[in-house]
Amino acid sequence: MNTFSDNFGVFFAGKKNMIRCLSIATVLTGMAITLNAQNMKPLTPEEERVIVRKGTEAPFSGKYYLHDEDGTYRCRRCGAPLYRSQDKFDAGCGWPSFDDEIPGAVRREPDADGRRTEILCAKCGAHLGHVFTDEGFTAKNTRHCVNSLSLDFVPAAIPTMPVAEPAAASAEKPENTSSAEPPKSVQTERAIFAGGCFWGVEYMLGKVDGVKSIRSGYIGGHTENPTYEQVCSHKTGHAEAVEVEFDPSKVSYETLARLFFEIHDPTQLDGQGPDLGDQYRSEIFYTTPEQKEVAERLIRILKEKGYSVVTDVTPASRFWPAEQYHQNYYNRKGTQPYCHRYTKRF
Repeated sequence: MNTFSDNFGVFFAGKKNMIRCLSIATVLTGMAITLNAQNMKPLTPEEERVIVRKGTEAPFSGKYYLHDEDGTYRCRRCGAPLYRSQDKFDAGCGWPSFDDEIPGAVRREPDADGRRTEILCAKCGAHLGHVFTDEGFTAKNTRHCVNSLSLDFVPAAIPTMPVAEPAAASAEKPENTSSAEPPKSVQTERAIFAGGCFWGVEYMLGKVDGVKSIRSGYIGGHTENPTYEQVCSHKTGHAEAVEVEFDPSKVSYETLARLFFEIHDPTQLDGQGPDLGDQYRSEIFYTTPEQKEVAERLIRILKEKGYSVVTDVTPASRFWPAEQYHQNYYNRKGTQPYCHRYTKRF
């Protein structure tokens, strides 16, 4: 029979183990918080509502619902790969559906409602959606119902554009001051193009030899110095655009304009690929009469080739630079555009 001292010893040992477990849990929680603070991408308020506060986007509204390009779907917050395109299917539910995940990428937990199973990014804990079984949609009998806002997409391959190697972004090109002679001034010109998400347009046009600097921003609206959230609300009238400073002795405006028509779809109205909205419209904002003439001539050529071009040609108004986290986005992240690719049209 156990003595009081035996029972007390067992109790005390159990208490020590419990305290040790609580201490470890506290350390791990602190590590997770540190990871979140240091390695996470900035989120819009709507993304935060879904990813952090476990909300749900409206059905049939997400940009990846009917997206069918080959590639990998990654966590919007930390960039971890989650799903492969070959596991995606249309369940008709209004949200992207997958019947499998990349092994070890997705964590399952009982939902707060006590009925469903929540799915989260195994790396950062971002809320993805819910998983359902025994519905019979596919042979795997599993459906990951995922919010588009919880995802980023990286295509399997990006075609190579027939242009010169990229000029480094202005923020990454420190001026060489070691020469005894002062640098010669270069007469540059300015061009502004809008063709879908500015990340992709900036990435593509920034590769052209002769482009001195390029930045993402907003133009064509009626609100002073708009924020990204305001532009996405569709209430300011702005387009996402890029402002290109280029050396006309190395690259002509017509070369840039031709390339602009070949890196986006000028026949899609108010959107590019899965990105829909008037802020993603196709528009050229000319800064000189010569630029207007070039843009209109190229549109005529494309229409003669059978393209139903919807690109507007508009006098340039004030260009408002976008927030810093939008600048040089794909080069900083080491990824490539999902909406923009080179297609020869001329």
